[in-house]
Amino acid sequence: MGPIVFVPIFIVAIIALIIFGAYKTAQRRKELASWAASKGLTYRQQKDRSFDDRFPKFNVLRQGSGRYAYNIMEGDWLGHRLLAFDYHYETHSTDSKGHRKTHHHHFSAVILSSDLLLKPLFIRLEGFFDKITEFIGFDDIDFESAEFSRKFYVKAEDRRWAYDVIHARTMEFLLSMPRFTIQFDGYNVIASQSSLLKPQEFETAIDVIKGILDRMPDYLVKQLEEERGIS
Repeated sequence: MGPIVFVPIFIVAIIALIIFGAYKTAQRRKELASWAASKGLTYRQQKDRSFDDRFPKFNVLRQGSGRYAYNIMEGDWLGHRLLAFDYHYETHSTDSKGHRKTHHHHFSAVILSSDLLLKPLFIRLEGFFDKITEFIGFDDIDFESAEFSRKFYVKAEDRRWAYDVIHARTMEFLLSMPRFTIQFDGYNVIASQSSLLKPQEFETAIDVIKGILDRMPDYLVKQLEEERGIS
């Protein structure tokens, strides 16, 4: 096939990809808007570049550059303030010819509020490099459940806090649920995955956060209430 034929086919393929991408974007907006409305949440598709400043401690919102949230769903969820959204950031690389390339990354997350002031806590799947760093002494927090410790990487400034929050029932719960990266900070908890979530998966992410908060022991809740001055 000669170059005269190849170029038009290439252009048609590019146009088809653009059209398909626009269709998928519109379809996702429609699905998320419908889900949000069914749950009494507001929906806005516009970009919001303030999330990394509003939630400066959440690592997942401070990756790369060109950061913004979009497809934002917000409102009350069983007495908790909820933010559910898609998120974008950019990274850059240089190819063998010295040309700079921009890579666009998209994922979804939910942020659920808490009435109690929470201490920092970070939970995610254990990875290969975690096992290497553990070997040289930079290990995460281990728990009584060998299965949980093998599957999850947990960090906290206060190890006692981690053990109080992640007790046997919570470990069993997290092992039974889809995996999310979870981080506590102040009055908020974020759960995210590295890909875009479907509406039902947003709901599962919320259930995971709420499941952890609802399983906090009574003595710990009472302690936090006393520290905040709640009678």
